[in-house]
Formats: sequence, C-alpha cells, structure tokens
Amino acid sequence: MHEDNKKVASLARIDLNLFRVFATIYKEKNLTRASEQLFLSQPAVSHALARLREHFNDPLFIRDGHGVMPSILAKRIWPNIEQSLSLMNEAIKSTLDFQPERDLKKLTIAMIDEFEPILLPLITQHFSKFNKDLIINSVRIDRKNLRQELVSGRIDFSIDVNHLVEEGIAQQTCLKDKLVIMCHKEHPILQSGISIESYLNAKHITVSARPTGRVFEDFILSKHGFKREIKLRCQQYQTAISMLAQTEYLLTISHTQALYHKKNYPDVNIYSIPAKIEGYEMNLYWDEEKSKEQEIVWCKAQLIEIMNTLQS
Repeated sequence: MHEDNKKVASLARIDLNLFRVFATIYKEKNLTRASEQLFLSQPAVSHALARLREHFNDPLFIRDGHGVMPSILAKRIWPNIEQSLSLMNEAIKSTLDFQPERDLKKLTIAMIDEFEPILLPLITQHFSKFNKDLIINSVRIDRKNLRQELVSGRIDFSIDVNHLVEEGIAQQTCLKDKLVIMCHKEHPILQSGISIESYLNAKHITVSARPTGRVFEDFILSKHGFKREIKLRCQQYQTAISMLAQTEYLLTISHTQALYHKKNYPDVNIYSIPAKIEGYEMNLYWDEEKSKEQEIVWCKAQLIEIMNTLQS
C-alpha cells in the first residue's frame, strides 16, 4: 500500500477520543492535571499519549521540569485539532436542548473573599431551584492565571472588581457599587458632621490579608488626591465591623458589604463619604470561546440576575 494511503487508513482507525487527550495535555502542560480534567487515571492518559506518539511518529510532548512542553509537530497540528474539536462539540451541542436539572452537574466560581458570604448563599439558593443535586464550588481568585483557569474548566466564572484582562476572557458588568463609611452611631465625628477633612484625619481601620501596601479603597481615594492614615489593619471585615462598635475607628467599605453587615450591628451606621468619589464596577468573567455554549449562556444570565438583586 502507498505510504499516503497507509496514513489515511491509519487515520480512519484512530480513536477520536485521543485528540481530546491531546488537547487537554496541550492546555494543561501537565499529565497529572490533564488526567484530572479528563476524569481518567494517569496511566490511561500516558497510554493514550503513547498511541498518539505511535500514530504521528513523534514525541508530541517533551518533559520539562514538573510538566511537559509541546514538540514542534504538536504546535503545528494544534490549531487544526483545536478547531476540529470545537466544530464537533458545536455539532453535538446544537442537537441538545440545555436543561439545567439534567445537564448542569457542577458550577465553580472564583470570587473575592469579602463577597463570598454575600454571594454564595444567594447563588446556592437560586441554582438549587433548578437542580437540587448541583455541586457548587467557590474558590479563591487567581488573577494571574485567570485565562488558564477558565480555558481548562477548573473554574466556570469569576466575579471580581473591574480590571484589565488578557485576550480570550469575556466580561460583563454585573454590579455598580460605591464606597461608604461605617462607624458607631455615637462617633465624635458625627457631632459636627462629617467633612472631608475630618474624615481624612480620623482613625481608620482597613481590611487586607497582606501585611503592608495600599488596599483597594485607597487606590480609589488616591485618584481624587485623598490620603488617609490607617491605624488598624485586620484580615476580616467581620472583625473590623465588630471593632467599630467599641472604638472610634472609621471603616471605608463598599455599600453592598455595608448593607450586608449592618443588620448584625444595630449600633453601627452607614454614611456617605463627604466628597464626590467615583464608584466602581464588579464584573463577571468567563472564557470567551465558550460564550455561545448553552450552559454558559444560561448560567451567566442567572448570575447577572442574582447580582441585580443586590442593587434593588
């Protein structure tokens, strides 16, 4: 048989699932992580890779430290493999009518720590109406590797403050918020009314897991030329607000968070910052290539609906 005919015959016999293995290894650059994404054992992934190597007569992936790097041939065939898999997925999904109670198995959302106690109960309650067996995971945001996290499927969405993202990440504003002041209702600063001078000169408490450095609120204030002095730094907003009930500190916090926490502290009130301070946006982020997938479209709509309730 002619050599070209042998290759065609070989292609006709190849298991198309091997290309899913190829794609996952290419994206993850690590066999262990690839096996986790594919829900296969590592020996099974290694066996699949061996079959691909035999078919292409090329190593395809070369060990590099704790992972693997694609060979020259792997890099050359990757765009066609990626496009072909995408077309097959689209063909299959076009025949399906997405039903969350049947098709939605797990939802993983990366969100900023301070919004988790506000959002996670709302998300769980809302999605359980459609699928009581749904597995929901809330994980810490990794902004540096956000695109890889979304592309690999380790997370489905990220909810975070507006920030620059690399190409391939889609985003939509889901909440417009502003900064406010929280303090004890009998704080001395209230006797003569809060002015921008008295606000900046007061004792401030802030929340950050980092031991030093400016916090998000100070970045916004600095845009308007304002600088305050932090007298107390803690790790949790719950701690900071409990301190307000017994001290003369001020806490600058998002309005959404302030409303959430105030219900547990009747002696702590919310006040406007006495200056025209710009608000900020919270965005929903997802993998742009998945924008037309029915599951992503449906889940995105539900998350936007949930976020809208925070502004009502």
